[in-house]
Amino acid sequence: MLNTQVSVKTHPGQSFPIGTSFSEDGVNFCIFSKNATDVDLLLFNDANDLLPSQVFKLDKVKNKTYHYWHICVEDLKPGQLYGYRIHGPYQPEKGHRFDPSKVILDPYAKAVTIPEDYNRKALNEFGNASASSLKSVLVDTSQYDWEDDKHPRRPFSRTVIYEMHVGGFTKRDNSGVEEHLKGTFLGLIEKIPYLKDLGITAVELLPVFQFDTQDAPSGLENYWGYSPISFFAPHQGYSSDPSNPLQVLNDFRDMVKAFHKAGIEVILDVVFNHSSENKENGPTYTFKGIDNSIYYLLEEEDKSKYKDYSGTGNSLNANQSIVRRMILSSLHFWVRDMHVDGFRFDLASILSRDEKGNPIENPPILWDIESDPILAGTKLIAEAWDAAGLYQVGNFTGDSWKEWNGKFRDDTRSFLRGDKGKIGDFVTRLIGSPDMYASKKRGPEQSINFISCHDGFTLHDLVSYNEKHNLANNAQNRDGNNDNLSWNCGVEGPTNDPDILALRRRQVKNFLTINLLSLGVPMIWMGDEVCHTQYGNNNAYCQNNELTWFDWDLIHKNKDIYRFVKLLIHKRFRMESSQEDFNLILSDFLQQSRIIWHGVKINLPDWSETSHSIAFTIVAMHGKKAMHYIINAYHHDLDFELPIIMDDKLVTWRRWLDTSLDSPNDILYHDAIEVQGTTYRTKCHSIVILKADLG
Repeated sequence: MLNTQVSVKTHPGQSFPIGTSFSEDGVNFCIFSKNATDVDLLLFNDANDLLPSQVFKLDKVKNKTYHYWHICVEDLKPGQLYGYRIHGPYQPEKGHRFDPSKVILDPYAKAVTIPEDYNRKALNEFGNASASSLKSVLVDTSQYDWEDDKHPRRPFSRTVIYEMHVGGFTKRDNSGVEEHLKGTFLGLIEKIPYLKDLGITAVELLPVFQFDTQDAPSGLENYWGYSPISFFAPHQGYSSDPSNPLQVLNDFRDMVKAFHKAGIEVILDVVFNHSSENKENGPTYTFKGIDNSIYYLLEEEDKSKYKDYSGTGNSLNANQSIVRRMILSSLHFWVRDMHVDGFRFDLASILSRDEKGNPIENPPILWDIESDPILAGTKLIAEAWDAAGLYQVGNFTGDSWKEWNGKFRDDTRSFLRGDKGKIGDFVTRLIGSPDMYASKKRGPEQSINFISCHDGFTLHDLVSYNEKHNLANNAQNRDGNNDNLSWNCGVEGPTNDPDILALRRRQVKNFLTINLLSLGVPMIWMGDEVCHTQYGNNNAYCQNNELTWFDWDLIHKNKDIYRFVKLLIHKRFRMESSQEDFNLILSDFLQQSRIIWHGVKINLPDWSETSHSIAFTIVAMHGKKAMHYIINAYHHDLDFELPIIMDDKLVTWRRWLDTSLDSPNDILYHDAIEVQGTTYRTKCHSIVILKADLG
């Protein structure tokens, strides 16, 4: 091993900024480790190199300020590979897991390269120096032309979120994307017209931080990406040129710039609650080897064990000051240097735990994020629960945070499948969950409404399966949620029964209608608009194959559902007849409009435990417009009376939507059809929406 400190000129360096930075003197390297005894900076020539080409031993006097180890090296260029060797005690019972045999990544590195023979399991072994290691890559983020790119800054009231997987969206052969761009950031650019046509205003990308694809059962790979290696580096697997470790940054920025030109915002699903080093028998390539007791929550009595609120083996010590600074710096990087518009925080309740794992009021990291000036105006969305049962939906801290509304999902699923005692909960979700938000002076836009997401059944499978079918995950069907609030409509899985197929299609349209027209911010999962199926697999995190990839043939096969979704989104924003902002009816009616509740009889809603239907009339736009909703979750058809006289005026209702009808009559783009008579026969498990001009 060469030590070339003599041939390469260095300077002591400085303790700020953390990570790497370019200056007139060279490149400054800085890393924090309180309990390390020695630190070496390693330079490599190639990703596959086992040994470094250069080693710089940091002097404890010249190259250390407080607990920051630093050095400035001259004549280095972007693309240089590097890492650290960090010495210190290996005392797991005291929380220390230093292993100088391992190459340790810079936690602030903006790119990571992976050797061809990378083996995750080999990095589990203490003292094993024969395993090929990941390397950090030196990056200069200033060398990119953003042109006139600006954040769209679209308000939540005019936002429709499309949760999607970067790789899976264009992986299939029928995507029409060039071979070398399939499954990449650049591949998404080619599909922007599709998203624009659908009416999407924001994409929420499953994790794009560099993640460990080997963190999965044998023979499978981690597909979703909830296994972060770095909080700064974009995932090399989504690069158009894997041989160039810097290309992925340009690809990502090109993608963001293209989305912005189309008026679409980019939201990242970020994982700051745990890392891919997992529990005590997991690999060592970053925080374990930097300062394990600082970065992770450990058991008090036996610090060799990790507190696990994530369900993956470890939990990040997010409210520790050094970790807080790293998280905030990561968010700064993605907003300032990569022009990201927002973040969805995975298992965000973990971020509200203190260094002992106890929930705390006004958690420092969450307040840091909300009050930070660089992040002001950025969309902040919390998955307000964790794997240990800390459920904070409706109570998540701060004014700027929105929440994935799990209660909206669950109550809507329960009601529409016909469960008893759900009418009140369902209506509460429909009108923006005022039980959770109104009392705290938060509006319905606090709620991110969804029926399905990456985690769980697809929308098609929600109406096709009663049980999960996860054997392909190699976990004996033990993984995934056992209680999905699903209903297979009479047959488990595929069927040729036309009545069951029609009922399933009706239920799909019912869920889409409620999701896209309820108060709050709607989010739909990739493929639900064309009835994508995972054949009952409700935990497809390890299925990087056609089971999860978007099937572009479904756009034609299920063009009626695609059309239905497209028109729902269109009508959410604009009423065709008046060109007025339709969202005003949805977002402002609690304060500016009248709502009148009905059952099958006018003004007689049934709020009983056995009720499975509701109707209501919304009078808005200063009394000029009215919408009449009928929701029938019974197993039989019902005749609903219509309010024919309103404000002493005779009302003529026109049918805009009826989920029981076939396309194109299920939802109308042009003139709505006049309703004859004083009642409307509503088919079982269907939704009807009528509209009227009141003068």
